[in-house]
Parts: sequence; structure tokens; C-alpha cells
Amino acid sequence: MKAISLLGSTGSIGTQALEVAALYPQLFKVNAISAFRNVKLLGEQARRFKPNKVAIADASLYNDLKIELSGVDVEIVAGEESLLELASLDNTDIVLNALVGFAGLGPTLSALRFGKRLALANKESLVAGGHLVMPLAKRTNAEIIPVDSEHSAIFQCLQGQDNNSMAQIILTASGGPFFGKSAEEMLAVSPEDALKHPNWQMGAKITIDSATMMNKGLEVIEAYWLFGLSYDKIKVVIHRESIIHSLVEYTDGAVLAQLGAPDMCVPIQYALTYPERLPGKASRINWEQLNELRFNRPDLDAFPCLALAYEAGRIGGSMPAVMNAANEVAVELFLSGVIGFLDIPRIIDRMMNKHKVVEDPELEELVAIDESTREMTRRCAVRKG
Repeated sequence: MKAISLLGSTGSIGTQALEVAALYPQLFKVNAISAFRNVKLLGEQARRFKPNKVAIADASLYNDLKIELSGVDVEIVAGEESLLELASLDNTDIVLNALVGFAGLGPTLSALRFGKRLALANKESLVAGGHLVMPLAKRTNAEIIPVDSEHSAIFQCLQGQDNNSMAQIILTASGGPFFGKSAEEMLAVSPEDALKHPNWQMGAKITIDSATMMNKGLEVIEAYWLFGLSYDKIKVVIHRESIIHSLVEYTDGAVLAQLGAPDMCVPIQYALTYPERLPGKASRINWEQLNELRFNRPDLDAFPCLALAYEAGRIGGSMPAVMNAANEVAVELFLSGVIGFLDIPRIIDRMMNKHKVVEDPELEELVAIDESTREMTRRCAVRKG
């Protein structure tokens, strides 16, 4: 039996991960779960899965959670430090990091420091801190199994292969709800429009990132750290059906792809059961009704966030952390109606241009850069408004 600490259990990935774990109670024990603010759902999950420890990241909600779990035999902890604690528990074997944003970096490092298997759904850990994450994993011999559907697909295509024989990686992107639209046509789109993803059911932040194509940009940087290829060898293509989750082209010209219905249960389960494959609850493709698989070049003029991510990745150092922080705040401001959809890449570009790069920042420096960038981004948006 493997014990799991699930960080971000009330989000889209977290709730699906619990359903996967529930399929195999003889294999998995949910040892610890956490949420940011969703006390009610966290309480329901704690009563169902009976973890040893439950954390609420917003410390102001500690008493609310205590009331919610009154009479339940569980240890309750609170605050951002509690996430580090859950990621490093002695009796946890697998840490599934499904946190959203830069907040996931500290728990990722904590899990790796203690040699845990890290099932990584928090792409910002690698975007902002890949130069810290990957060397630490190597030093502690900790496994990182990607949970993002694209990186899981690449990871699966590499099984039994020589990584040195990779020629390039091709990340597929759905194109989001605004595929084929020009910048002018997206001037007046609302948050409700941007949240209508054609294929995937995801949280609000990642859905907006998909609409701007920043999500794919983050995945490009994540792939750089996970698979060790240069940015010139990490390509992006639009694939509207979301059936091919990504591809690896090898030096002999062979291309291996991982296909499946757009269902996150597959990469989540694979990260938990690797190297085994077990029967799962994921939906299946009806091959008789699948008429075509289409591919298109990304439109970087209409969706400049992807180009900004490539630029930040190539610059390296602290620049990806700045890009990420500016994006997180810009998405938050867009969802609250403060800025328009096209303001998101403009603000990110402005913050990147203002930043003086730190070549090899330590965690404390990254935290300070993240905080200052967020403050500058909010000020910039307020002045604009």
C-alpha cells in the first residue's frame, strides 16, 4: 500500500485524483489532503477518505475547518507552512502536487528534499524554479512523474527508449475557445467567454491560461526542465480534437504519440501506479466515429503569450518567475473584470521588460521577486484603469 499526500484536493486535479485512489483502496491510502479555502469540500473529503492530516492553507479558516470536522479523528493544520509539512510526512510515499501557481514551488522542493515520489501537476514549480527542482531531485534520487496530460504523454512515449535519441518534442494544444480568432475579434471577450473550453473541464485559472495560450507556454518551459531538450526542439501544434496528447520524434524519423480521450484520470492514475498500468475509469475513444485529426500552426500574433513564454524560458534565471507572477495576477484581474482579455499579454510583456534578470536565484530570492512582480502588476493595472 502507498500513502498519498494530496496537495490541492478540492481542485479539478485533486478531486479526480481522489476518485482514482478510491478505485484501489487496497493499493492507496489517502494520508493527507489540503485546500486553500474550500472548507466545506475539504471536510467532505476528510470524512470520506479518513486521512491522518488535513491542512487549510488560508490560516484564517482554521477554526471553520475545526468546526466542519468536529468529531472526526483527524489532525488539522493551517497556513502555507502546513503544505510543506504535508509534502514531507514520514509516512507518505507519494506527494501529488495539484496546487495552482507559484505557491506549489515550496511544497515541491519539500517533497523532493525527503525523497518522495512527486506526481507533479503544478507546472509553475518548474517554470519558476526548475533550476532548483531538477538538481534537488537528482541529489535525493526522487522520482518526478508528470501529471499534465502533455508531459505525461511524452513521459509515456519515452518508456523503453533512449532519451538521447530524441530529435524533438511536439506539444499539442487544443487552441482554447478562441482558436481562429484575430486579436481584433477578441477585444471584447468576457471571462465567461474565455471559460468555455471546448474539450477539458479545468479550474478557472488554467482555463484562462488555455484561452491565452499561456498554458502551453508554461508547458514548454516545463518540458525544457523535465526532458532536457533545447527550446528549439520543443514545438507546439494546435490539435483541436485533443486526442493526441503529445508526440516525440526520434532521430531515426520515427514519431511516437500517446492518444486517448481528453480525460485527466489517465495521467493521474499513471503517475500513481507507474510503472504499472491498471484498469481505470477514464472514458474511451470511439474509433469508428473519429473522422479526422487536425493540426495547425499557433498564431503568435493573436496569442502572444506563447511567444512571451519562449522568450522568458530562453532568457532563463528569474525571468520565467516574473512572467509567471505577472500572468497569475493578470488572469486574476481579468476574471474580476478589472482588465480586458488582450491586456493580459500586454501586462506580462511590460513586467518582463522592466525586470533585471537574476541569473541563478535561490528560493528566497524567487519569493521576493514573485511578490514584488505581483505588486508592480497590480499597480500597473490600476494606473491603466
